[in-house]
Amino acid sequence: MLRNLLGKRIVIYARTSQSDQTTENQVIALRDYCSRMQYEIVDEYIDSGYSGKTDKRPEFERLLNDMRSREFDCIAVWRIDRVGRSLQHLLNFLQELRNRQIDFISITELIDTATPHGELIWNILGAFSQYERSIIVSRTKAGLERARRQGIKLGRPFGSKDKKRRKRSGYYSRWANSTKKSSPS
Repeated sequence: MLRNLLGKRIVIYARTSQSDQTTENQVIALRDYCSRMQYEIVDEYIDSGYSGKTDKRPEFERLLNDMRSREFDCIAVWRIDRVGRSLQHLLNFLQELRNRQIDFISITELIDTATPHGELIWNILGAFSQYERSIIVSRTKAGLERARRQGIKLGRPFGSKDKKRRKRSGYYSRWANSTKKSSPS
């Protein structure tokens, strides 16, 4: 499924881990790439001095908000590790892009999800995500089974608040509050 990116709204994202480092090399390369490909850059998101291990980066958070508001159609980065270093964080981010039909380009790794090659890489990353999730589920089940065999009582511990019957409304309000926090703004 080859999609044409000409005329689409493209943004660039650059990041450095140390505040004394510069994103200039990344930004120059990204602007040059977009110029050669005749893509118009509609915004730039630049985080200096933020580790890729955290997703609490001001410009990255702005990028996420703009992505959820459909402010652009494609994200271009210098390298995929500029987005994040955690595999799970990266896979979650890429899945959200896919769900929102936003393309992703990493210019040094030649990943462009608008091309068949990029679609292949995308599917491989998705397979790793599914595999990682299966491993987590397997480990969790094994740990719970071991705890049961050792006689450890599982579940929420009883305490002073458990002397009277719980109301369903409390469960509903906790569920409603948790969905408000996780829903896109």
